[in-house]
Amino acid sequence: MIFTKTFEGMGKKRVVITGMGIVSCFGSDVNLFFKKLLAGESGVTQIKNFPCQDFPTRFAAPVRGFDPEGYLDKKQARRVDPFISYTIVAGKKALAMAGIAPGETLDHLDKKRCGILVGSGMGGMSVFYNGVEDFLTKGFRRITPFFVPYIISNMGSALLGIELGFMGPNYSISTACATGNYCIFSAAEHIRNGHADLMICGGAESPVNPIGVAGFVACRALSERNEDPTKASRPWDKKRDGFVIGEGAGVLILESLEHALERNATILGEYLGGAVNCDAHHMTDPREDGEGVALCMETALRDAGIAREKVNYINAHATSTHAGDLCEIRAIKKVFGPHVHALKINATKSMIGHCLGAAGGIEAIVTVQTILEGMAHPTINHEDPEEEVAGLNVIPGKPQPIQVTAAMSNSFGFGGHNSTLILAPYKL
Repeated sequence: MIFTKTFEGMGKKRVVITGMGIVSCFGSDVNLFFKKLLAGESGVTQIKNFPCQDFPTRFAAPVRGFDPEGYLDKKQARRVDPFISYTIVAGKKALAMAGIAPGETLDHLDKKRCGILVGSGMGGMSVFYNGVEDFLTKGFRRITPFFVPYIISNMGSALLGIELGFMGPNYSISTACATGNYCIFSAAEHIRNGHADLMICGGAESPVNPIGVAGFVACRALSERNEDPTKASRPWDKKRDGFVIGEGAGVLILESLEHALERNATILGEYLGGAVNCDAHHMTDPREDGEGVALCMETALRDAGIAREKVNYINAHATSTHAGDLCEIRAIKKVFGPHVHALKINATKSMIGHCLGAAGGIEAIVTVQTILEGMAHPTINHEDPEEEVAGLNVIPGKPQPIQVTAAMSNSFGFGGHNSTLILAPYKL
């Protein structure tokens, strides 16, 4: 029996979440990852994979303990850029959680209606760096024939699609640090509009390498708290001095409700709606008044068809930058009005740094886990809060219980790209 549905002329379909896969500084197990967050642990550490003693920033939140064995052919694992490895491993782990494994279960899917949309903000930076170094020191004949395929940001989705035989929508979106959310939003639209039954979606990034860190150093975007790296990522704190660069992958399995029910899948949560827009303001800085961010959140609420009072949890973008943190807070206050004091708001990046194009995917997983476990992780390093955060519950220091009614997850990126997802517990 092939699991497939066509929904022509039936309106937008409900979209549910049935699987999640992660690669992170805390490993590649979703439950262990969330336990680390609840415990308030920091994944930030000194950079050890390349010499950086002359850099003003010498720490990051790199992927540790990553082993693609069993998920990726050994030869391919050596060749591909890490962001591709992260995509494939997180994607296959998400499928496994969704009860879809190679063989009979996978073969029962209508693969023409299954797609993949996992993006990367920066693509294959390690392959690019190594290739340019080979060109400059050894000449053009020494550049690998895999140079172009492994630097382009669509190749993670492409290679995973080739392995699985998924012939539905397959591409990537690159909108800087909003990439993961943009991909989830677009994947959900394919399902809502009947173009696909199942989508693997999210983001992946591997920027903890010489050129990645140096580039953000040049932007003056990174914290320089080298003497105490675990205290460096401090959203909404007066002593913040920039973000901490992180990496990894966060991948979700989205399905139409009908498709998930037909194959008796375990449903983890529901995607209610989302929105994307642009500040149209500045290349790197957000609008100070938060107008673009507020518009994005308001549009997402309309798309989800819920009142703002239904939302009681926000996983904030909150990167630990001077401009961005308060821009988002101003937007939240504008959108939610008096209800803002009933919200629980936290900053995952306080513990795992800013995973750039992977951030939205990883934080969507955090949001779903918060729904499932009824606990919201703390925001760490929140010691001297900005006045504009006074009276808001940003969950400082310790986790808090919560029964999520509806949750909002925000991601914003260079170029003024804004994105908001609204997720909720599944109710038939």
